Amino acid sequence: MLPRSSQDCWRRVASGYTRRIVDSILLDSLDTFGAVIIEGPRAVGKTTTGLQIAKSSVRLDSSPELSGLAEISPRSVLAGDTPRLIDEWQLAPTLWNAVRHEVDQRGAPGQFILTGSATPTDDVNRHSGAGRFRRVTLRPMSLAESGESTNDISLSTLFAGDTLGGLGGPSVEEYTHLIVRGGWPGLVTQPRRSASEYLSSYLDDVARVDLAGAGIRTDPLRMRALIRALARNVSTEIAATRLGKEAEIGEGGAEISAQTTRRYLDALSRVFVVEEQPAWAPHLRSRVRLRTQSKWHFVDPSLAAAALGARPRSLLDDLHSLGLLFESLCIRDLRVHAQALGGTVYHYRDEVGLEVDAIVEIADGRWAAFEVKLGGTANIDSAAAHLSALARKVSDQRADQLTSLNVLTAGTTSYTRPDGVNVVALGHLGGR
Repeated sequence: MLPRSSQDCWRRVASGYTRRIVDSILLDSLDTFGAVIIEGPRAVGKTTTGLQIAKSSVRLDSSPELSGLAEISPRSVLAGDTPRLIDEWQLAPTLWNAVRHEVDQRGAPGQFILTGSATPTDDVNRHSGAGRFRRVTLRPMSLAESGESTNDISLSTLFAGDTLGGLGGPSVEEYTHLIVRGGWPGLVTQPRRSASEYLSSYLDDVARVDLAGAGIRTDPLRMRALIRALARNVSTEIAATRLGKEAEIGEGGAEISAQTTRRYLDALSRVFVVEEQPAWAPHLRSRVRLRTQSKWHFVDPSLAAAALGARPRSLLDDLHSLGLLFESLCIRDLRVHAQALGGTVYHYRDEVGLEVDAIVEIADGRWAAFEVKLGGTANIDSAAAHLSALARKVSDQRADQLTSLNVLTAGTTSYTRPDGVNVVALGHLGGR
């Protein structure tokens, strides 16, 4: 059984490790489940995070022979002090059942930590891990984790409905740099590295190497075209048909079919490069119909910026694109903080045109609503009006479960307005 106190929890943390919000989730999960799976995109820090807790480890990508051994003799790589880290476990998919059986046989929590950068194709031979496995997603660093947030306001505070205040944090100009750099540990901790070169290479590897390595067959040229089209439409609702039309290859080239587009989006999701933001479906007082189209985001807005060749200066000259990428940055951070509360991030839109950028709902049904604006009094007033309109539309039960209405901004001031709507600078969001 792992210790619970924060002092004991971090006694083994290596010097220089930047703590992540999921760390406490991992520790709690290992107290309950036999195995924890840390999922997320490549280069997000899964192995480093897992090693802070593990007492022994094996990396299946260190040699082809090792992954082959894991396939034919899985118990040989499972032996070791626990929790035992199995890195890139998806290279030997038979480990799933082997770990499940080992967990059942040992009858104790905290046995294994599995990390992986891809979700293996569903296999009827892989038995459900219900009750044995806990999946935890590790995303790029939020501003709180990378040290750019003042941590004045936690998501828990917003769910408590408390009034709030805060000053300081990044300016709009600084946000352009944070968007282009992203929350990748290798860029956060080594600021001299070129983010544009690093992330352009990252996307190229996704299209040419990562998908093939995960057993996903795609055309790299078409995949790069789709990535660029997706980057142009980040933070928006867009159908696969339209994405395919925008993803033309070359001048006068053929568009990508809707079926292929959907398959490629699924492929990018399996390697954790993109994430859907599903539509929220509450009970409404009226008969207004809800729109159910998802929004798409890259796991970090820096990937969209890299696909577009955007730089901080060019974003300042294109406020429309900056606004969409800033919204995607907000969604990234909300997802990181919501996971610590067991929450999910949705968006809302109905047939009469009312839109709300983000709804965070937690397991007990409580929810908080968020509109995203770069700033400006008129924009904030408009966002507050949208939020209030949504609050009036939901059923009485859902209204009772509403905890706060919030406008996320790129400003440096957080406060509660007289109408009860919170104005929250993204650079103040942090904590648990």
